[in-house]
Amino acid sequence: MDLEARIHSEHPEALRLWLRLLTCTQIVEKQVRSQLRERFDTTLPRFDLMAQLERAPDGLKMNELSRRMMVTGGNVTGITDQLVAEGLVDRVDVQGDRRAYRVRLTGKGRKLFHDMAREHEEWVVGAFAGLSNRDVATLHRLLGKVKDYARSHAAAAS
Repeated sequence: MDLEARIHSEHPEALRLWLRLLTCTQIVEKQVRSQLRERFDTTLPRFDLMAQLERAPDGLKMNELSRRMMVTGGNVTGITDQLVAEGLVDRVDVQGDRRAYRVRLTGKGRKLFHDMAREHEEWVVGAFAGLSNRDVATLHRLLGKVKDYARSHAAAAS
């Protein structure tokens, strides 16, 4: 039984909507994780790290990767070590800082990431195939309003 199925009709609509969003996210994420594993023998965290590096051709310091991925440095180090061993990323010294280095995609890593990203896009688009283009646009617009409202109130609270 998923989170949404556990709630009853007497709960506020907003709570029911929140749980539906969580359930949908979990279902789609599970499908993406499964496809990455089956098609590329990789994990979503590895894909996410490579996606961050794709956006930064000169590479990123480990602390930048950790911040962007919102995970601990230890998690990033473990994934990076695996990707280095596979020749998908390399470490480059940072000029003026002997303790730091940048991580960047290798040519092999960039090609693999592009292959994965192309299929990842198809999987995500497929997850919304039950909606019309208009439905997708409306849902995107409405969720944007939720995002804007939540951000403005989070900023005001801090």
